[in-house]
Amino acid sequence: MNISEHRETILKDIELKYDAINQKTDTQLEGLLYAKPITYWDYIQTDALLSLQTQRTTLPDEMVFIMYHQVNELIFKMILWEMQQICYCENIQTHFFTERLMRISRYFDMLTTSFSIMEEGMEVEQYMKFRNTLTPASGFQSAQYRLIEFTSTDLINLIDNRFRSKIDRSTSFENAFEHLYWQAAGKDYHTGTKSYLLEEFEKKYKSAFLKHMEEYNTINIYQKFKQLPVEDQNNPELVKAMRHFDHTVNITWVMQHLNVAIKYIDHSGKGDGEATGGSDWKKYMHPKYQRRIFFPDLWSEEELANWGVEKVS
Repeated sequence: MNISEHRETILKDIELKYDAINQKTDTQLEGLLYAKPITYWDYIQTDALLSLQTQRTTLPDEMVFIMYHQVNELIFKMILWEMQQICYCENIQTHFFTERLMRISRYFDMLTTSFSIMEEGMEVEQYMKFRNTLTPASGFQSAQYRLIEFTSTDLINLIDNRFRSKIDRSTSFENAFEHLYWQAAGKDYHTGTKSYLLEEFEKKYKSAFLKHMEEYNTINIYQKFKQLPVEDQNNPELVKAMRHFDHTVNITWVMQHLNVAIKYIDHSGKGDGEATGGSDWKKYMHPKYQRRIFFPDLWSEEELANWGVEKVS
């Protein structure tokens, strides 16, 4: 095909594109005459992105803290983007399932290794000063991370370990929500009183969470896996990808996060450090307490029994 024929083919395809939406091709082509060429900074929205870092103190290391968490939220958005492709894919094939899961795992691998930026990249003295300005805000309030959990597995696997025997798939989403594992970090179960941290979080996101819980109830990643033919469920590469994702999110990443928290929150070594939101952060964060396991059927009894027992360095 010569250049002229190639151009004619492109023009015909363009006409078909605009005919399908009842638009005039000539109008669209004429618009190209006046359109500005795209630039990197306009496409990436660099100026807007770099204007979002606003310090609340005069301490330089607060900027590291802000940008690091903003990067995390961008990565969370990438993860949710890949998850949506898995969950809404009809007649999903094992190769596609595996490839997308490994993309997600690489994002979490990146998040895991990036904790060194926080662990080694801020002075403890500075952090202990500017963190008081952040109170009562907390990373606990990352809505995207909660959406990742809801998209990954059945709700029963996110219920506080103390209440799982009382919850099943017939339980209302509202009731399940009140017994999610992270509620333990923001609620006094003796009095039922919720902390300001949790109240504000729910005020902002609860309706969206309930909607998402219902939307992904039958199409979350675990459900998509269990809906595959048995032969595909036994595909070694897919099983490996599922296990890697589960372990990376619920043990490796969490333990690295915990290590950083210990350095800054419990830097005195007395065990009495308090998180900015006031949560019981060790029991909330450590996987051995809440046993967050997305795909329990893919682990042996021994592996399940020893979940999250890795020592904190």
